[in-house]
Amino acid sequence: MALASNPRVLVADDQPDVIAALRLLLRGAGLDADSATSVQDVRDRLNDHAYDLLLMDLNYARDTTSGAEGLDLLTEVHTRDRHLPIVVMTGWGSIDTAVEAMRRGARAFVPKPWENAMLTQTIQREVSEGRALRRADAYAARELEDAQLIQRGLLPASMPTLDGCEMAAVWRPASAFGGDCYDALSFSNTRAAISIGDVAGKGLPAALLMSNLQASVRAFASDEATPAEVVERANRALCRHTPLDRFVTFFYGVIDTERRQLQYTNAGHNLPILVRADGTIVRLDAGGLVLGVAADARYTQGTVAISRGDRLVLFTDGITEAESADGQEFDDDRLLQTVVSLRGETPWRMVDAIVQRVSAFTGGHFRDDATLFVAAIA
Repeated sequence: MALASNPRVLVADDQPDVIAALRLLLRGAGLDADSATSVQDVRDRLNDHAYDLLLMDLNYARDTTSGAEGLDLLTEVHTRDRHLPIVVMTGWGSIDTAVEAMRRGARAFVPKPWENAMLTQTIQREVSEGRALRRADAYAARELEDAQLIQRGLLPASMPTLDGCEMAAVWRPASAFGGDCYDALSFSNTRAAISIGDVAGKGLPAALLMSNLQASVRAFASDEATPAEVVERANRALCRHTPLDRFVTFFYGVIDTERRQLQYTNAGHNLPILVRADGTIVRLDAGGLVLGVAADARYTQGTVAISRGDRLVLFTDGITEAESADGQEFDDDRLLQTVVSLRGETPWRMVDAIVQRVSAFTGGHFRDDATLFVAAIA
């Protein structure tokens, strides 16, 4: 809700004469004022209108001087709008009450009876600072939204069309930014590169490092480069820009539906699952060290045959380490059982079903970024 051009103040006090005097004072200072005479009245006003400041008394119950009701209201208001400046007034103030009010979010504490010039100066200062904070917060929110859109834009807008293979993926960051990523790059109508990665850590630093890795992989990936070559080059590039306390687990593979094979290199990532049509499981473990640790690391390469009905499942530890309410992890074994039971489904149905089962297990709370990629061989 847009704020009025003239600063708008909500005056909360249970004494009509006090409200009348304060409204007159504020009007003379160029401030518009509304009034509230009870705790519920304050709630209703704040629900219906936008204010630049709340000027509130601490006592609303007759014959009460503890200020407990007002302090509880102060906590509630500050929790719902941390940028709304709150100035507290009371005729029964003490140092302890003032300290507690400031601890709960009050910006200033004014005893009754007040001094007009000091009170208006305090209100105008807090209104100015509060408006500045709201502008800064709105600007930061726009920047955050733009950054989120940029990160999502780095993920594939659609999956490659590959003869004899259909792909699907889901990416669920635990916070505003994610340290997971996946990618799929088409080389021809029968060959495509697939990858998945997980940066140690969360938030914006992890997202920036993952964006760096994505750019490197896309630069190095080609139909001629082997998975080991791509991973080694990406690792060297990452080591030049990665802090010592950061590393990335990463898997890169090339699906070839004409030769019916998958070539891959696994850099310390959760072992992908290749489930055959008959339920047999193959884990993809050839590779080497996580990325970003040693620039001279060398990686081995694995080759596995793929057949009609196979399902390849790539995932990050946000899936297997997702926790239930009692602290149990979904774990690798449970994921294997789930994948085997769903091996006859299409990739998109498989992805949806796995995420739904993990979500049900955790009560809908993912504490880490979670990414899942499924390729079905036809």
